[in-house]
Amino acid sequence: MIRLLLLTALLVLSCELHAAQTVVVGSKKFTESYVLAEIAKRKLTQSGFDVVHKQGMGGTIILWQAIKGGDIDFYPEYTGTIVEEILKSRAKLTSADMRRELRRFKIGMTEELGFNNTYALVMRREQAKKLGIESISDLRKHPDLQVGLTHEFLNRQDGWGPLSRRYNLHMANVRGVEHTIGYSALANGSLDVKDAYSTDAKIAEYNLIVLKDDLGFFPQYKAVFLYRLSAPEKAIQTVESLSGTISEEKMIQLNAEAERTKNYARAAGLYFAGDHTGNVADLQPSVASQIGHWTLQHLRLVGISLILAVIAGIPLGIAASRPGPLSQTILGVTGVVQTIPSLALLAVLVPLMGIKPQTAILALFLYSLLPIVRNTASGLQDIPTPLRESASALGLEPLACLRKVLLPMASRSILAGIKTSAVINVGTATLAALIGAGGLGTPIISGLDLADAGLIMQGALPAAALALIVQWAFDFCDRYLIPKGLRLQRAI
Repeated sequence: MIRLLLLTALLVLSCELHAAQTVVVGSKKFTESYVLAEIAKRKLTQSGFDVVHKQGMGGTIILWQAIKGGDIDFYPEYTGTIVEEILKSRAKLTSADMRRELRRFKIGMTEELGFNNTYALVMRREQAKKLGIESISDLRKHPDLQVGLTHEFLNRQDGWGPLSRRYNLHMANVRGVEHTIGYSALANGSLDVKDAYSTDAKIAEYNLIVLKDDLGFFPQYKAVFLYRLSAPEKAIQTVESLSGTISEEKMIQLNAEAERTKNYARAAGLYFAGDHTGNVADLQPSVASQIGHWTLQHLRLVGISLILAVIAGIPLGIAASRPGPLSQTILGVTGVVQTIPSLALLAVLVPLMGIKPQTAILALFLYSLLPIVRNTASGLQDIPTPLRESASALGLEPLACLRKVLLPMASRSILAGIKTSAVINVGTATLAALIGAGGLGTPIISGLDLADAGLIMQGALPAAALALIVQWAFDFCDRYLIPKGLRLQRAI
């Protein structure tokens, strides 16, 4: 049985590796990046490529690691971010300088797409007028304002720390807030100031004012695509053809359409106005097919990680059931892993393994171990001594005693640990979408970015239903995996 489970896991993993040979476009976790990636996807599809768009993979560092590691082939980026965050340069680099430096990492850069999306600080227009705030320098007079910034901006080289030092700001209330949620907080008065991108459609939608960068702190953020130099030449030429074709006004329009329709592909379709090579609606799969696709990805992540956890966890639990330092070490290590925040574990694994489903599977596998190991150990330890002695009196070898007597006696506890791991795994697997591994976390993250409760529910409700189905499936398995005598005892 264990051999069959292992072969199944290896087969699915090999399928993942094979699928990774297609052209892969990544995007950051905000609307404009999604839309640009969808434009590239459609353009590449028209050129005959099989294209995968890994949506909302996170911030700059994650995308940069992904493209260096070969997990994606293209992603939209900005020249200011390339200089400040990727190349860590204090000098003013030209496009030629950037290309030369990027080639050291085997990465290329297209020409500019045609617009500058600089960072900015924004406020509600009526509040800024009431307080007499027009520029960033004016914030010095109002240190008590509530400031909410994206987590990436808080830690960037061209972000809040250097900005506040340049402007000599001493704001008393600064906190990290997810980008789209920050706009809602700004609108309802929970925040007074937040960071934004100059092409954000929400600036006009929420009647916000962009504070003047009167000291010229922010560099130019001209939009480009980064690509692997080893990507197909035709694919590179196709993405290069986007250069100089998107103005700032056009990008704001595309972003506004994405916010209005909650559909990145449809918004990207405005770029192809007059292009009759394919209808936008035809390119966008139905909601039912999308949910089915995300659910299958989710099941794959949960299934493989759980199978591997059972294969490793039960032997570890058997070892942990015996008194001694080895038992304490096993339980201690698995316990410590369980306390690591899931996002932190993903962040640690990404530089080691790259941005791929296998990274998420490893993280889920590690999270699945503790309930299986602890319940296996507890189940074996709780078997009464007289029963153990009776098994030995029958003349059974230790291995046969374990297989025929002890493990069946502990089966209820072991299955309960596996069931607990499976249910927790279903929920935790939604975080896999943060590194482009797919699953039901994909619509949840997109829904957060678009402030679309319906899209969030497309991921949250199937995930909840899946957890219930897993629970019921294991309850059904109790009838066949737990010896009849133990089931009767539980019924009594």
